[in-house]
Amino acid sequence: LLNVMDIIHQYFELKSNPSAPFVPRTYLFAAKAAPGYYLAKLIIKLINDVASVINHDPAMTNRMNVVFLPDYRVSLAERIIPAADLSEQISTAGTEASGTGNMKLALNGALTIGTLDGANIEIRENVGPENIFIFGNRTEDLDELRRKGYNPLSYVEKSKDLRKVLEAIRDNIFDPTQPDLFKDLYNDLTDHGDYYFYLADFADYVKCNELVDALYSTPAKWAEKAILNVARMGWFSSDRSIQDYCDTIWHLEPSPIKLNGD
Repeated sequence: LLNVMDIIHQYFELKSNPSAPFVPRTYLFAAKAAPGYYLAKLIIKLINDVASVINHDPAMTNRMNVVFLPDYRVSLAERIIPAADLSEQISTAGTEASGTGNMKLALNGALTIGTLDGANIEIRENVGPENIFIFGNRTEDLDELRRKGYNPLSYVEKSKDLRKVLEAIRDNIFDPTQPDLFKDLYNDLTDHGDYYFYLADFADYVKCNELVDALYSTPAKWAEKAILNVARMGWFSSDRSIQDYCDTIWHLEPSPIKLNGD
């Protein structure tokens, strides 16, 4: 959802200033959601509606493209992961939503943009903080926001860009035939408390994406960081992981293998 909110923002920026410098992007989404996961279904529908508008807008040709690949599975991952330049791992800090997928992307040379959450933390430790894009509130920041009483509308009041994105979702400008379709999604972000702190992280996410664009505009520097990501992902190998289990949990010693004739 945070990703598609930024796409909407970028689309509005390009429409209002077509001559502004812009790094072209193709956004790939791939997912599935349980039939009863109502908000997830709405988000998938929103992504597809936004994609339909952007991909049919002549002004976006060779600038923005949004693709949603349904029913995410290994056969899709085998094509997406090696092709990706940027790995979006943007789960709310503390939810531990990012796992082996971000490791596979980094191992295949994609730079990571993400929150300090889940395996992103260990990737950052191993590839180096200068070779990953980290944004957003940390777990302790969000704990403090909860303690003080988080008010998502305070972020809307401070940002006309965020307000414009939310109003576009509320009014469903992407499919005027269903103007009320995303009202529940809008209400979840505003009146219902924004449980995952999308609005609190929005501005920093937009700013971090600007850093991504700046680096991608210097291919040699981008390539250097991509190569370092691949080279430094060895720590995540299954051999190292199993050895850790042997040393710290199972307390096993290696046993020599005796072949016939030894």
